[in-house]
Amino acid sequence: MAHPDQHSEGDTNLGQRRAQWQAAHLDDATRALLQEDARWFLHQSLSTPCLNAITGAQGAWLTDAAGRRILDLHGNSLHQVGHGHPRVVAAIQEALAQLPFSPRRYTNRYAVELARRLSQAAPISDAKLLLAPGGTSAIGMALKLARKVTGRHKTLSMWDAFHGASLDAISIGGEATFRQGMGPLLPGTEHAPPYDPQHCVFGCAGTCALRCADYVDYCLRKEGDVGAVIVETIRSTDVQAPPPDYYRRLRETCNRHGALLILDEIPIALGRTGHLFAIEPYGIEPDMLVIGKGLGGGSMPLAALIARGSFDVGQDMALGHYTHEKNPVACAAALAVLDILGDEDLPARAQRLGAAAQQRLAAQLRATPAVGEVRTVGLLIGIELQSSPSRSADDLAEAVLYRALSAGISFKVGQGNVLVLAPPLNVAEDDLWWALDTISGIIVDESPSMP
Repeated sequence: MAHPDQHSEGDTNLGQRRAQWQAAHLDDATRALLQEDARWFLHQSLSTPCLNAITGAQGAWLTDAAGRRILDLHGNSLHQVGHGHPRVVAAIQEALAQLPFSPRRYTNRYAVELARRLSQAAPISDAKLLLAPGGTSAIGMALKLARKVTGRHKTLSMWDAFHGASLDAISIGGEATFRQGMGPLLPGTEHAPPYDPQHCVFGCAGTCALRCADYVDYCLRKEGDVGAVIVETIRSTDVQAPPPDYYRRLRETCNRHGALLILDEIPIALGRTGHLFAIEPYGIEPDMLVIGKGLGGGSMPLAALIARGSFDVGQDMALGHYTHEKNPVACAAALAVLDILGDEDLPARAQRLGAAAQQRLAAQLRATPAVGEVRTVGLLIGIELQSSPSRSADDLAEAVLYRALSAGISFKVGQGNVLVLAPPLNVAEDDLWWALDTISGIIVDESPSMP
């Protein structure tokens, strides 16, 4: 596996272990399909060439082309209500039959109702929003709106952050695998170290003093003309959740220096952290909030930029202007998602299961020196592995990943050495406990013995 600085957003599709796994697990028909995939799709490091092929996705489970079931704890972070939820499917079918498309100069009831419900639910006073076909596009709209509102083009964002793969998104992002060889990037996109107590660059030495938050104040003061600070509320690539005082300081810093606070919750909003929006328990109000991924019910591409109503100052410009910005079929799916989250009480369920998962994993892995820390925020679970004199944490993470895939469990590796588990919020408890026990057993078995 590549160094975590190269592939912090996910596991790479290169390497000997992947080839060995495919040699052991793929049948001839699947190999033929993968060869066709590789023939016609441009190759890139985190997808094509692909690992396997699937023919089904239902609830928490995938079915591969050979008929094997795979518990999906990855889902590209969009399956909060599971794959193919009956209510999402019904909503899509109804809208598709009645209103398959809405040209831009027209509105429709699905889009208006979704805008109302999201704006009223968001932790932003008097909010309004814009819809987009994906999170990256919504981030781009946030950057444009920040320039319009503040008259400033500079931004401050965090190293190791992921905000999307377009040129503007990688400019504020902080991952080498997306940025290398892509320059020149957007001008004025400054970066600061993220909250990361396990790898603190400020020497907090085990007692977090939030010097990373103080450094944001320093940067804004020195630059003097930064228009926006963009932060992932909780970094999902390795499950880093700052303490409440971090966001209190960022809010005060932005107010002091005239910068907007933009929160990226594309992979984690809609209940994953135990709240509809991850910032809710922090008690601060952002200026803009970007959500996506699971908003379309795991089937329809959809994202939203939610902002203060006072920022409605772009009448003379095109902030988004996307062909599918008010897609009625996607909006119908999103309305079903909001109904499911409420009716099935999924945010509260995520809190309960996440707390139980934390206890279970901590008990199972407490005596394993290769495990540095287990972190859970609702049903976002991170198991950070650490190196030993005989084995790197990256190599161990890759070994655990492929053994888990062989056992029928799929998850993401973030930052090179963090196993990131993101099950659907309605996953069956027995399935979740089986997966955690299996992964724990693999970690213990693969971990080098310590003197």
